[in-house]
Amino acid sequence: MRERYRMRKKKRGAWTATAVCLLAAALICAPLLMIPGGSLMDHAEIKQILSPILEEGKGFAVWHLLPFYPTLDHFYRLLIESPAFYTLFWNTVGMTAAILGGQLVVGLPSAWAFAAFRFRGRDILFGLYVVLMLLPFQVMLLPQYIVLQKLHLYNHFAAVILPAIFSTFPVFIMYRGFTQIDGEILEAARLDGAGELQIFLRIGLPLGKMGIQAAMVLSFLEYWNLVEQPMAFLEEQAKWPLSLYLPQITISQAGFAFAVAVVVLIPALFVFALGQDALEEGIAYIGVKA
Repeated sequence: MRERYRMRKKKRGAWTATAVCLLAAALICAPLLMIPGGSLMDHAEIKQILSPILEEGKGFAVWHLLPFYPTLDHFYRLLIESPAFYTLFWNTVGMTAAILGGQLVVGLPSAWAFAAFRFRGRDILFGLYVVLMLLPFQVMLLPQYIVLQKLHLYNHFAAVILPAIFSTFPVFIMYRGFTQIDGEILEAARLDGAGELQIFLRIGLPLGKMGIQAAMVLSFLEYWNLVEQPMAFLEEQAKWPLSLYLPQITISQAGFAFAVAVVVLIPALFVFALGQDALEEGIAYIGVKA
């Protein structure tokens, strides 16, 4: 009887936990689910729904996921009648690709050095990396602005790309991935006469690839949606990324804004889907004690 009671109590606890998780997931995903439906609504339908919020209307906004009168007018206006969209799109592609490539060139050797070697000042230097990782952009805004002005890089793409290349967060993720490699494997390779570069290329990269992929996925998701850095360091709107293309949210522009949000979201969802396994494993690395 006691065992049966415990089993029933355990099942009730599992059902309760599942219900709470599903409710939390629904609340978190609700804004995301509103975007595709809003992009397909015509102006009259959006005005009817959002006028209590965006205008001095009465009553409450009642949203429905599927439009009553679906239309592709907003996407036609965005993809056919808005050439500026493509300029900003390729700005985003170029900046994101340059940042990810630079992070591989700069961050990958740094992460490997922290994980594979023991040298004087290593712990202090790595602690400094962690501190820099924890500092928000608002704290670093003024120093970065002064440095970029002195280097005459303000209002250039490099003003956004260079600080991001030297971000410490990808180094931390890749370092955690490399620390999962058994040190005895590296010592055995050294005893067999393998050089450090050979060890890095033939052992470090293959065994630490999940951490590298996780760092790249997280970096892509962050820099594909940059907002603060371009607004602070790029004056010309022609150099802005796609994340700043969203127009002012008014009744007349709401449907167009939803369409822009859908287009911006598609590459991020695609990359997330491709790198989900690596991302989950990379996040797990963060919680593993080095």
